[in-house]
Amino acid sequence: MTVDSTSVRTAVPASTDRNLSSDIGLLILRVVFGLLLAAHGSQKLFGWFDGPGLRANNAAFEEMGFNPGSFFGTLAGLCESVGGLLLALGALSPLGAAIVLGTTIVIINTSFSGGLLTGGEGYETGLLYATAAAALAFTGPGRFSVDGNRPWARGGVVWGVIAVVVAVVAAVLTLIFKSVL
Repeated sequence: MTVDSTSVRTAVPASTDRNLSSDIGLLILRVVFGLLLAAHGSQKLFGWFDGPGLRANNAAFEEMGFNPGSFFGTLAGLCESVGGLLLALGALSPLGAAIVLGTTIVIINTSFSGGLLTGGEGYETGLLYATAAAALAFTGPGRFSVDGNRPWARGGVVWGVIAVVVAVVAAVLTLIFKSVL
């Protein structure tokens, strides 16, 4: 009888500790990943953090075949900034994950010919960002987020699949418009 009561008492704190650890891990992942991505977007849009700024960014998009560069370059900067901030805050997480995942699918496509690990020219970073965004789409933001314990908080398989489908559709449409325009 003593063994049973001891195992019951230790099971609850271990489970609670595991949930707390998961929430802290999600917080760290969301904040670091989201703010880094938002910083990339602000480089494109505003020239912050030694970025090119909107005019040079849009010209670079033109050179990569995204015409008009002003549309696609601005869209990329906005997606990185808004998606990154949504993930960092844990607000509307499936939407933030879909925005980021769609953007990173286009990044992977654009850099795919460079190979996986080729000195910054490959698609390694895009793949890493896409993986983090997809993982957050399925897990949700965790307890320590704007959406934590709110009725509209979403996560799980259904919302993860919805976010991935929306991201893939958006990325495919972007790549189709790139080749058509």
